[in-house]
Amino acid sequence: MDNIAGHKPALTWAVHISVLILVLAWLFPTVGLFVSSFRTADQISSSGWWAALFPTEQNEVYRAADPDDNRVADGDVFVVSGNVFEEAGASEKTISVWGTSSREISAYEAGETADLGDGETLTLGEGGAYEWRGNDDQISGRGQRIFATVTAPPEFTLDNYENVLLSGNATDGMTKAFFNTLTVTIPATIIPIVIAAFAAYALAWMEFPGRALLIATVVALLVVPLQLALIPLLKLHLGIGIGKGYLGTWLAHTGFGLPLAIYLLRNYMVGLPRDLIENARVDGATEFQIFTRLILPLSFPALASFAIFQFLWTWNDLLVAKVFLIDATGETTVMTNQIVELLGTRGGNWEILATAAFVSIAVPLIVFFAMQRYLVRGLLAGSVK
Repeated sequence: MDNIAGHKPALTWAVHISVLILVLAWLFPTVGLFVSSFRTADQISSSGWWAALFPTEQNEVYRAADPDDNRVADGDVFVVSGNVFEEAGASEKTISVWGTSSREISAYEAGETADLGDGETLTLGEGGAYEWRGNDDQISGRGQRIFATVTAPPEFTLDNYENVLLSGNATDGMTKAFFNTLTVTIPATIIPIVIAAFAAYALAWMEFPGRALLIATVVALLVVPLQLALIPLLKLHLGIGIGKGYLGTWLAHTGFGLPLAIYLLRNYMVGLPRDLIENARVDGATEFQIFTRLILPLSFPALASFAIFQFLWTWNDLLVAKVFLIDATGETTVMTNQIVELLGTRGGNWEILATAAFVSIAVPLIVFFAMQRYLVRGLLAGSVK
């Protein structure tokens, strides 16, 4: 009686927990990247993204104002005063402990006065206000360095996105790379869908010699490694004059995506009602009319499912772009390659890297969530009769 219809399997809870773990494993890095893209470099280096909503404590280095331009006589001594936060362009920070050496950052509490010797003193308040006092020889040259442990409130900024999307100097052409990626991805998604739809219909509903052999060939091509065909295909493209350009990249993505597209669409079309096709033929419809007026509208879930996969593959592709597209001037570089270059040239600027990476994944996320309801229906095509 335990296995009768209507009873839930005993391990349903395990399935739910597994799905939850998979969702969280995918969601946490994405949320972390999104949050980090709005944080400053100091905050990223001092705390994780999960602490973005809480005050952070970090060690910072400041320097008192230039004595030659800012010192004021006070009897026999000179005084330089100011606020380290205002001079550094910061605000709303507080100092807990400080020191005049990197080896003794916590030598003094906020508000205490440090004796620097021979009558020279330095006082630093919690709000960043300081007073540096000494004789003529001491209050000269460069300003006194101050090492402080600072508590900073949560801070979010849009400057990272401004640098990535609007400032060519900061990103060396990330905006151009974004549009180059669109130029590659949109045709490389549409072309294989159009070709595969015609081929899948022929293999599913048209009788001709060698059809079974063609189906077997398509299935065999699914297991051919992408890397195995790169060099021969590049030599072919260079030989016919379409290498290192958009056309060669479109054709490469089309060739690598066609086996899965044909296999997926053919399985879906085979599962469509045979009576519908035969009745259309009896009524005098041509194969092209059947394909365009019946098959394509009914096959939209499978078409959308493959479109999601192909768009994600081409948008996130680096290998094919490296082989078939990248030129010496960088005019056709795509976002994946641009991010790799940022890692090499600006490896310390994590705020820029996080923003560029999130911009790169934002479009695939929009496409996926807009069409995800068709994904399962397309993947299950032909699995159940």
